[in-house]
This record gives sequence, structure tokens and C-alpha cells, in this order.
Amino acid sequence: MPTSQDMTTDLDPGLLDALQHQVAVFARRAEQTRLGGTGQLRNSMDRAAYLLLNRLDQEGPMGVKALAAGMGIDSSTVTRQVAPLVDTGLVKRTSHPEDGRAVVLQLSPRGQARLEEVRSSRRELMAQVTDGWSEQERESFCTLLTRFNSALSARQAGLPPAEPAAEAEPAAPED
Repeated sequence: MPTSQDMTTDLDPGLLDALQHQVAVFARRAEQTRLGGTGQLRNSMDRAAYLLLNRLDQEGPMGVKALAAGMGIDSSTVTRQVAPLVDTGLVKRTSHPEDGRAVVLQLSPRGQARLEEVRSSRRELMAQVTDGWSEQERESFCTLLTRFNSALSARQAGLPPAEPAAEAEPAAPED
């Protein structure tokens, strides 16, 4: 089995250095701005809250364990991150429809409205940041960023990176 050193011998070290540097710069800038959107909604929702609300919106009500597994984080982390969302009425706890003893988390109507406000603001930010890009450039960037995030997720889970599809469509946002 090739080692990570073997895998990088055939690759351009200068390009890999530039790539890791740009990823580090992106991470810093994304955290500084929190890619929170524009106008009054700028920086108005932290990353964890956005990702949790988005997951519940995309996949529907679910338990803490399922939410944690889908996001690749620990259940205790989800519990800690969900608590303020419940307290502020963005998420509600309900009984599982098939097992009344189990609790599921569900996006509340207030949470749905708030999420849509933030999404709209973030769409505007993405439009501004990529102003001057062609639609194809936006699609290519989204496809490559999705592939990059998927590879990082697979690595974190101890899985080999997936082979790229020939004509891959941009995937749903990774949490």
C-alpha cells in the first residue's frame, strides 16, 4: 500500500503548497466573514446553526444520533449545538411518529423562515463574490469544492476518496 509520501512524489510540490495555502486563506476568510451574507443578515447565524438547520430542512425531522451521523460529528456536540436553537424557537422537539418514546428534532416554522432569510442573504453574497464569473465557472467551482469537501469527509471517516464521476453534477451542500 502506498504511503502518503509515495502519493505526493509524482505531484508538483509547488502546486500542492499553493493549494494548501489557498485552502488555509479560504478557511481564515470564511471564518472572519463567516460567509454570513449581506446587509443586516451579515454574520447573523453561526456555521453550526446554519448547518444543523439546513440538514433538518433538507432531510426532515430526525433524532440526535441520526443528525450527528449525517453531519459526521458526535451526538453530544449536536445536543450542545441544538439547545440554543430549541431555546430560540428555531427547532422544536417532537415525539417520533412511530415510537412516541423517542424524540426527533424538527425545523419550526420560525426556523424555516429564518433559514430562508439567511440563505437569501448568502446567495446574494455568493453572487457578489463571483460577480464576473460565468455560470460554467460557478458550476465548476461548486463541483470541485463539493468533491474536495467529500474527500475531506471521507478521509475523516477513514474511507478512501471516491472516484470522480465523468460528468458530476454539483452535489447538495455537505454539512
